[in-house]
Amino acid sequence: MSLEPTPTTEFPADLHDAAQTLATAMNLAMPGARLLTLLAGVAAAPPAEDGQAWMVLLGAAPDADQMARLTALQQRIVSDMPKDHGLSGWDPGRLARLRAELDRRGLAGFLCPRGDEHQGEYVAPYAERLYWLTGFTGSAGLAIVLADRAAIFVDGRYTLQVRSQVDGDAFAYCHLTDAPPGDWLAANAPRGARIGFDARLHTPDSLVRLRAGVERAGAELVALEDDPIDAVWPRKPPLPIAPIQPHPERFAGRSSAAKRMEVAELLGRAGVDAAVISDPASIAWLLNVRGADVPHTPLPLSFAVLESSGDVDWFVEPLKLVPGLAAQLGNPVRLRPPAAFAQALDALGQRKASVQLDAATGSVWVQERLAQAGAQIRRGQDPCALPKARKNDGELDGARAAHLRDGVALARFFSWLDAHAHEGALDELTVSDRLLAFRRAGAHFRDTSFDTISGAGPNGAIVHYRSSPATNRRLLPGELYLVDSGAQYLDGTTDVTRTIAIGTPDAEHRDRFTRVLKGHVALATAMFPRGTTGSQLDTLARRPLWEAGLDFDHGTGHGVGSYLSVHEGPHRISKMPNAVALEPGMIVSNEPGYYKTGAYGIRIENLIAVRAVERPGAERAMLGFETLTLCPIDRALIEPALLSAEEIAWIDAYHARVRDTVGPLLDPQTAAWLERATRPIGAGAGA
Repeated sequence: MSLEPTPTTEFPADLHDAAQTLATAMNLAMPGARLLTLLAGVAAAPPAEDGQAWMVLLGAAPDADQMARLTALQQRIVSDMPKDHGLSGWDPGRLARLRAELDRRGLAGFLCPRGDEHQGEYVAPYAERLYWLTGFTGSAGLAIVLADRAAIFVDGRYTLQVRSQVDGDAFAYCHLTDAPPGDWLAANAPRGARIGFDARLHTPDSLVRLRAGVERAGAELVALEDDPIDAVWPRKPPLPIAPIQPHPERFAGRSSAAKRMEVAELLGRAGVDAAVISDPASIAWLLNVRGADVPHTPLPLSFAVLESSGDVDWFVEPLKLVPGLAAQLGNPVRLRPPAAFAQALDALGQRKASVQLDAATGSVWVQERLAQAGAQIRRGQDPCALPKARKNDGELDGARAAHLRDGVALARFFSWLDAHAHEGALDELTVSDRLLAFRRAGAHFRDTSFDTISGAGPNGAIVHYRSSPATNRRLLPGELYLVDSGAQYLDGTTDVTRTIAIGTPDAEHRDRFTRVLKGHVALATAMFPRGTTGSQLDTLARRPLWEAGLDFDHGTGHGVGSYLSVHEGPHRISKMPNAVALEPGMIVSNEPGYYKTGAYGIRIENLIAVRAVERPGAERAMLGFETLTLCPIDRALIEPALLSAEEIAWIDAYHARVRDTVGPLLDPQTAAWLERATRPIGAGAGA
């Protein structure tokens, strides 16, 4: 079994001939077949801000005639691909074809998770198997298909979305925690049945309860050599190919060599010979590189083996590497093709090496390959995870600069929205497009950090809502508008949510909003001893809602990377137990919310950085938070009577900081809006 997906792209002979002729004419260091692979991979990668950026991978600048021929080849390849890579929502024929394929293989069922070989949140089109099968576009979920029934499992973020996207006659809707898939399998899997799973797409931990459920039913869980969905997905997208660029040290804060030695020393002290790194974000951080293989996150899809000596074997498609990158990385980083990864795992086993494997990102396939080869497996956290999460001084300075730049874009956006929202002509898509335009005008902008959540009225109650032409809604007076958005800048990643009253809010809007705000302030002002986890702080943000019998069904805070993933572990602030203590340098979101199904949604989100604080007379080392986000909170939605004097003081001080920091960088009209938006609470909430 190969860890790499089977290539599915085939090209006709005339296309091969045209590509070979062009490769020869350009004197490329690749044959025509590789040029076609490159062009198909570029077409399968997310669209770049600079549509010509991929051409650096050619290693030669095309002249006008060659450019025209390249463009013609591209258009031909794209025209042969299904629209949107065949990811067009629900098609009942797909479920029928999968069941026929399972029957052909002697299987009674199959587990289809939402994920790829790296267990990532953001995946390329080739790995969108759950979307292809069910129509569900969320970032987390699992489908189980049996011969006569099927179910889809999602968490609380997606309970509304799944019902709007997935056919309830074909798939039963199940909550991941309230009705877990293991229990469903125990109740529904036929005795003696063989239930298949793709070992590349599951971790050993994720299979524990699934396997237990299958065994309770008297059935068997079977690892498959290939994914049956791939066999029935016609013209499946190829692997993405996007440039992997060096990430300058002025943004990274430290050299790759220093990072490699730091992590290698951790392995050595633990008595570990090597670590298998499956998380592309860890590889990007460790090597000071960034890619563009998945939407919104600059990841280079690849694997690595880090030795306790500090040497790295990096298993990466060579077509992705910009010229000169290999030399910049140096001899300690050995570049190897992805196909060599399996043999490298075998070699670790043959030398009886002690190998660290992350339980959250290391797949069943990797673990089994190592075990069968004779390696001593040490289950442990990705050794890059904590060093990556603890931002260095250079990264923190970059985060502050990125948030200031973002604050300017947000002020321009909300000033524009305030001037036009009352007209009743704006809709979700128009508004989110305008926000993107303001961000694009800033230096170092590379992408949004996720699909903008632009929810008007009842759409705001869908936690991970994504507007589309079919759901697009106007911003109407008397309703709330929720916008959750962020940007990827070379020096930092941003994520901010604001809820805005369109026109005059009612008393319920103000009550719920102010309770969410009280929880936000409680977390922002928290002081806690070293060793405290985010789970221990979570109740601070929920208590004002709990006092009114209310709550929200998502975490209060997630870690954020440095020009990397907007959702970064291992720390978080959540009801779910988390043993990772918050440490100085970690960046985390502060985003309590409240959602009334069919009516409105409220969320207030800033990014905050953990920092050491001085507390006179303290007997323990104390920590607190620095708020990074610079954006006004809608005063029209604040009910001062629900706030304490200390809470009002924090809000006024925060608004004064936003005004004093962002204001001097704005045009006069926007600066005047910001002056009004940040007036003290005592000046009148609606003034």
